[in-house]
Amino acid sequence: MMRRSSQNTHTSLAVSIDDLTVAYHTKPVVWDVSLDIPEGVLMAIVGPNGAGKSTLIKAALDLIPRAAGSIRFFGKPYSQTRDLVGYVPQRGSVDWDFPTTVIDVVTMGIYGRLGWFRRPGRQARETALHALDQVGLVDFADRQISQLSGGQQQRTFLARALAQDARVYFMDEPFAAVDAVTERAIVDVLRLLREQDKTVIVVHHDLQTVTDYFDWVALLNIELIAAGDVRSTFTNENLRRTYGATATLIDEEAARVTLPLAGD
Repeated sequence: MMRRSSQNTHTSLAVSIDDLTVAYHTKPVVWDVSLDIPEGVLMAIVGPNGAGKSTLIKAALDLIPRAAGSIRFFGKPYSQTRDLVGYVPQRGSVDWDFPTTVIDVVTMGIYGRLGWFRRPGRQARETALHALDQVGLVDFADRQISQLSGGQQQRTFLARALAQDARVYFMDEPFAAVDAVTERAIVDVLRLLREQDKTVIVVHHDLQTVTDYFDWVALLNIELIAAGDVRSTFTNENLRRTYGATATLIDEEAARVTLPLAGD
């Protein structure tokens, strides 16, 4: 098992995870994971169902308790860096029948900067509208979120993260069950964030697009199997160690490793 990536050529670490263990009813679902994530990378977390991918993100954000270990953002705990960290949860975990508008949801991403007792003013609304424009939803600003399609709801969450202007983003399966327009919008957002030297960690399920969308990858199956640059880490051997020899996509995907990253 690779406990910590040694391929860090970036100048600073955005996220540092040390000996993280998370257990449900005494059964470990994330076991003794140590991982350094440099600033300014797009990282996919991949692994089979039940591998602990979403659990890892939730533990990083203090949404679930840790059995052991620590997580730091730019050298500090999450409690001191909340404003620097954005989160796009799984769309299915949200109550989309809650009566609120698209722009209200996006404006929530700005509350950390405003403080909870200040009402958002014109500048906050302009920031939210700009974020909606970036994901192609500015014309839907005053629509109820319950009236949106699934892809539009996902883009609303992306806009909320953009409005927050964080330095690190966690996204939990943003590509799951979305239409082609939304997938294109997500890819555009990822590239925009990379241009701004942001760090983005994405729970991702589609092995076919890892090399196209990401420059770093972490392969997880309860334990960390490997992590680092996509070109050297997303290999047939590491995929077999992560998914097992019976995974049908492994041999097909290994042939893609040598393809250039999108945008190169």
